[in-house]
Amino acid sequence: MARCGAGLCCCCCCCGERESRTPEELTILGETHEEEDEILPRKDYESLDYDRCINDPYLEILESMDNKKAQRYEAVKWVLVFAIGVCTGLVGLFVDFFVRLFTQLKFQVVQSSVEECTEKGCLALSLLELLGFNLTFVFLASLLVLIQPVAAGSGIPEIKCYLNGVKVPGVVRLRTVVCKATGVLFSVAGGLFVGKEGPMIHSGAVVGAGLPQFQSISLRKIQFNFPYFRSDRDKRDFVSAGAAAGVAAAFGAPIGGTLFSLEEGSSFWNQGLTWKVLFCSMAATFTLNFFRSGIQFGSWGSFQLPGLLNFGEFKCSESDKKCHLWTAVDLGFFILMGIVGGLLGATFNCLNKRLAKYRMRNVHPKPKLVRVLESLLVSLTTTVMVFVASMVLGECRQMSPSRHSGNDTLGLQDVSEDVNSSIKTFFCPNETYNDMATLFFNPQESAILQLFHQDGTFSPVTLSLFFLLYFLLSCWTYGISVPSGLFVPSLLCGAAFGRLVANLLKSYIGLDHIYSGTFALIGAAAFLGGVVRMTISLTVILIESTNEITYGLPIMITLMVAKWTGDFFNKGIYDIHVNLRGVPLLEWETEVEMDKLRASDIMEPNLTYVYPHTRIQSLVSILRTTVHHAFPVVTENRGNEREFMKGNQLISNNIKFKKSSILTRAGEQRKRSQSMKSYPSSELRNMCDEHIATEEPPEKEDLLQQMLERRYTPYPSLYPDQSPSEEWTMEERFRPLTFHGLILRSQLVTLLDRGVCYSESQSSASQPRLSHAEMSEDYPRYPDIHDLDLTLLNPRMIVDVTPYMNPSPFTVSPNTHVSQVFNLFRTMGLRHLPVVNAVGEVVGIITRHNLTHEFLQARLRQHYQTI
Repeated sequence: MARCGAGLCCCCCCCGERESRTPEELTILGETHEEEDEILPRKDYESLDYDRCINDPYLEILESMDNKKAQRYEAVKWVLVFAIGVCTGLVGLFVDFFVRLFTQLKFQVVQSSVEECTEKGCLALSLLELLGFNLTFVFLASLLVLIQPVAAGSGIPEIKCYLNGVKVPGVVRLRTVVCKATGVLFSVAGGLFVGKEGPMIHSGAVVGAGLPQFQSISLRKIQFNFPYFRSDRDKRDFVSAGAAAGVAAAFGAPIGGTLFSLEEGSSFWNQGLTWKVLFCSMAATFTLNFFRSGIQFGSWGSFQLPGLLNFGEFKCSESDKKCHLWTAVDLGFFILMGIVGGLLGATFNCLNKRLAKYRMRNVHPKPKLVRVLESLLVSLTTTVMVFVASMVLGECRQMSPSRHSGNDTLGLQDVSEDVNSSIKTFFCPNETYNDMATLFFNPQESAILQLFHQDGTFSPVTLSLFFLLYFLLSCWTYGISVPSGLFVPSLLCGAAFGRLVANLLKSYIGLDHIYSGTFALIGAAAFLGGVVRMTISLTVILIESTNEITYGLPIMITLMVAKWTGDFFNKGIYDIHVNLRGVPLLEWETEVEMDKLRASDIMEPNLTYVYPHTRIQSLVSILRTTVHHAFPVVTENRGNEREFMKGNQLISNNIKFKKSSILTRAGEQRKRSQSMKSYPSSELRNMCDEHIATEEPPEKEDLLQQMLERRYTPYPSLYPDQSPSEEWTMEERFRPLTFHGLILRSQLVTLLDRGVCYSESQSSASQPRLSHAEMSEDYPRYPDIHDLDLTLLNPRMIVDVTPYMNPSPFTVSPNTHVSQVFNLFRTMGLRHLPVVNAVGEVVGIITRHNLTHEFLQARLRQHYQTI
């Protein structure tokens, strides 16, 4: 209902007596049941408003802001950033605790059953028990995704889109983080080849988006009077910090998390944000570290476990004097592994892309139960393959004494104990272990530690089969309707590949000096880099996870080679899924040949605009019949404006506003001369008096009139409150319009919702004024024009939009090259970019969809055809 009574002086005018209205006015104001016919389909993805609107309510805040208030405002930001890091760490603790609890329970029951059934011959019962656990957990994860579909997958593509400026519905809601964090622990505990690190990034981003708002859409009772940071621009910075905190909590890599947010996530960055993001990442890392160390080891404050995934410390055996972590000769093998990793990653992405297309055509259009059945089918297949491979295909390998028998650090002892305790001896005699079961019948983190640090060998056949099964099943799994990450499966798959290379080099080439753990790490980096195509951030994440700076050079070279190789065939996995969803993501820069186009070639010339003073009838009509999210505020260029000023108050107000907003050199110099009178110098006063005396009287000055009376034909029959009709000629439809600013749809709806207007018999000064807090009160869910009850509004009332529009948005010339348009649009985080000609007239507008690769390619083809 329109809130137009509380404290508004135009309450009687806007919401009082209902005059007799025409059928057209009744339809516009929603008093008939035919309004559904006017509602146009919404676009799937909207843009976010990262540009700051410098209007009158915002300027009022700046005027009241002093240094102390600014410092308090900045201090609140730091407190919120710290709180986001702590909460993200607690989310990671929740996920890790229950994943360990459920996984240990499952493997204890199944392992006891396998050991008992080995003698009795009832392994089928053990398989049924394992199926019971896995199918139950996966079913629960799928149900949570049905509640919130955006919780499926890793969430990294969605957060990347959000930070690029695209509004993905529901991506940062409280319900999303609940379903995501709870669903991923069931997915991982259910034995699917997925990781919890990707969902941790999404969860941290949701925490960053929601915590500074102090309110929740899902839980409406949670609402505090905190009017700050209520804009897409501020929320973007907190989401960047939350995403970095998620990476830091997942890998124990605060610097890597900061670089991840900079490289892969955020499209807009500033120096002040860097320090806040790093601080948030540190808070998340040490919060998780503190609680995990205390809960698992009882040593509160020792900080033994920095992240959810710990690679342990790489160190050669003290008895092997020839061993080195890596040598210069090994770099050649690492480069070859990077090439193979890029090829494998490109193959993985290609197969997963085909699977995703198949799901979009054949699974998603069907009832949602089909998605649950697909998840259960993947779980069933994975469980059977893992069980059969562990029981049938595994080889019994000789155990080796731990190379850490002389442990001198607590961290080394923990890794050694974890590696030794996770060895599985299914069907193997004493002093031997089942290498396939050791990899499959353990949590994925333990399997990675086995490949990194186990001195005992894994047979080449076992590693090959394990790699093949993990490659195919993880490719099939990524994309089903469960929360799922891709980092850990890629690391495990690549580690098996690297360990296989090390075994082959030792067995067939005789390179006994090589360290298998290093090759496993490089293989993991090569495969992961070939899949996700990350460079700087992934290098630092792996270095921080291994706590070994000497691995920096080989990891960096491997990742670069893997990325270059993979990019030759296709894009990274996250970019592929972004493209499949049709999200208008803007890349870092355009192609060189796009500079053959200008702004006039890609802009939208058919504008829907409003006037500085517009009737409610026209505003409602525009909002109900268009889906645009911003409208240029314009005035028409007329040759006989003085005649119009005599007859119509509405037209008179618009013309007066245009004249007052036109800046001329003579007028500006006159203002400066008037201000110089305040100086004590008599010379200055004399100069000012001389200057004023020589000027022509304002009545005789025709500079303004000359600007208005150019080469255009006036349209005296058109009124500012008329909407374009099909009968208009091309000249009438595209008549010259002087540009004054931009007004957002949300701002217009808020003005109508609160009854901000004045009658034609009153002055526009009688219109009530809204503060910045009142304008942003409904953020981020502004009311829809179709949901408002506007029956109490008089359609003939007038709204003065000038105090609330953005009078100085970024604009470009029609002759601006596309690369310049693209860089301005992307670096400034714009949503709308008006195209204004040399005489101040708006000729078109550019949005995100006009800068997508597909749109530019189509315009380039048209350009070639015209040539």
